[in-house]
Amino acid sequence: MITAEEPERIAKVMARAGVASRRDGEAMIAEGRVSVNGTVLESPAFDVKPTDVVLVDGEPLPARERTRLWLYHKPRGLVTTNFDPEGRPTVFDALPEDLPRVLSIGRLDINTEGLLLLTNDGGLARVLELPETGWLRRYRVRAFGEVTQDVLDTVKDGVTIEGIQYGPVTARFERQQGFNTWLTVDLREGKNREVKTVLEHLGLTVNRLIRVSFGPFQLGDLEEGEADEVRSRVLQDQLGTDLAAKAGADFESPRRDALPTAPRPAPAGDDRPRRR
Repeated sequence: MITAEEPERIAKVMARAGVASRRDGEAMIAEGRVSVNGTVLESPAFDVKPTDVVLVDGEPLPARERTRLWLYHKPRGLVTTNFDPEGRPTVFDALPEDLPRVLSIGRLDINTEGLLLLTNDGGLARVLELPETGWLRRYRVRAFGEVTQDVLDTVKDGVTIEGIQYGPVTARFERQQGFNTWLTVDLREGKNREVKTVLEHLGLTVNRLIRVSFGPFQLGDLEEGEADEVRSRVLQDQLGTDLAAKAGADFESPRRDALPTAPRPAPAGDDRPRRR
């Protein structure tokens, strides 16, 4: 765990505070929206200490709280982004009102439904998204067309499609229902549109895609649009010591709803932040 004396990169600090992912935090810095001790940053290559005053859009960072995780049943028709330039509804517009500011761990495309993991800790989000972490993603799939198990087994060791290499995909035939086939599909990489692309390669057209698990966490009977927080002890046990350390997870700090409200910074008079 980071001690009070150890500085951290500003984008990492922002991610841990649940303000934005590291990538989005770096973009916010490039836009001149972040200042440290009254100086507007121009580059994310800057380390901050716990005693530094960090403002984002003129507001102080939220006090650091313990690492938290929620299971969310994403409906179809929502994009997994904070802002959509096409004006489509987003996951973050639809979240229950009692949730704090959260980040998604990976994404589900607009027509995919099911389990989406949410966290207040950008470090955890980053680690669990990494392919080398290797957490299994399981989907139930309805697809137009017919297929045999022998054909499905041709992608179990991976496949190259239009020059892109996809890792091993385990697909199991469940049943035929009219002109549609139901399958269970397991994968660990989670490339963009991977399930649809691989099954199209096998002659199937996906018309319903439901993620039912991500690593040890299951969708279960969680209702569409609902979120359920994972207890800290369960999260800590499922991550294990190594993964928790790699993510820099914090299980010692209090929950934010138990923290005192931070005072607004005093006006700085005519002094304007300087650009660094």
